[in-house]
Amino acid sequence: MSADLLLLHTDIKSYTVIRKLSLQLLILLSVFSFLNVRAQIGGTSTYRFLNLPNSPRVAAMGGNFVAISDNDLSVGLNNPSLITGEMHNAVSLNFVDYFSDINYGFASYSRTYEKAGSFAASMQYINYGRFTYTDETGILAEDAGEFSAGEFALVLGWGRRLDSLFSIGANLKTIYSSFETYNSFGLGVDVAGSYHSPSGFTASLIARNIGTQLKTYTAGNNEPLPFEIQLGISKRLQHLPFRYSVLLTNLQKWDLTYYDPAEDEIDPFTGEVKTKSKAGEFADKAMRHVVIGGEFIPTKNFSFRLGYNYQRRQEMKVHSKRSTVGFSWGIGLRVLKFNFSYARSAYHLAGSPNFLSVAFNLSDFSDNRKSADGGLQ
Repeated sequence: MSADLLLLHTDIKSYTVIRKLSLQLLILLSVFSFLNVRAQIGGTSTYRFLNLPNSPRVAAMGGNFVAISDNDLSVGLNNPSLITGEMHNAVSLNFVDYFSDINYGFASYSRTYEKAGSFAASMQYINYGRFTYTDETGILAEDAGEFSAGEFALVLGWGRRLDSLFSIGANLKTIYSSFETYNSFGLGVDVAGSYHSPSGFTASLIARNIGTQLKTYTAGNNEPLPFEIQLGISKRLQHLPFRYSVLLTNLQKWDLTYYDPAEDEIDPFTGEVKTKSKAGEFADKAMRHVVIGGEFIPTKNFSFRLGYNYQRRQEMKVHSKRSTVGFSWGIGLRVLKFNFSYARSAYHLAGSPNFLSVAFNLSDFSDNRKSADGGLQ
């Protein structure tokens, strides 16, 4: 078979798979949409820290999961269908200097067993800092003390290749949250499936944070987890050292907009508020689901990443001042046996978080042999 016919055959198979994924997406939507029919995205669910970017690579490419199939453990934990044997014995350590005195991080490890599949474990935390007790007016209470706030999640992920084209995976999350004397405990699950084309095209469908609170902060007040359905694709170009990524978020809910008086445009002649055209309104609603990312990889030891999150820009920008809100960037650098990554993501004029990580594989420091437990070493 000629190269052109092979590429055509691959493209046709990719198109067929996308159609199948779309059908699976519709099924997932019908099953899970009742959980969020009346939901708004912000302020109506608990454990929102579960949706924070877990690595500089993810943050640099828009801040959500990416459908990239390689040996990056942090990407695999975001999308468990991408946990593979290539991540065996991989370790990933991530730290984020968030806003004010808030910081969070992840520590992850992966191991593969020949019969059971590939597993990954991750400990996630967010530390909101220490707070001083005050009364309802903000005045320090007599003999004021301090209290702390934080949230934690222990994540166990599993992934398995069904064949050369398809893989599946799931995450089980045990979640603990503590704010002063209020604490909560919950369980969540992610389920995902991916298609891997020989031409470098990857498509993934994931339903995130399916679960419930087992112990609520206050009696009788059960809050939902931040459930979300996402569909992502990526493609490594054949003749350029570049990979693009497109992600569709919050597919369980079409309208992510909300009324913001600051966005009103006043007609200078009539003094009335201008209204968007139907086409403009549709485009705005559609784009709020789209996250675009790119990765320039000139060598195997260096990469440069960019991302754009339209929804973040629309919600966080200041209309009277130009800014890079919604854009993100980062770099990846391999030195000896260590992979270092850094990213900076513009959330608001008030500040931009810094993301740092170091990743390595324990097998690089030992002989490549089978271990006693049946795993690869």
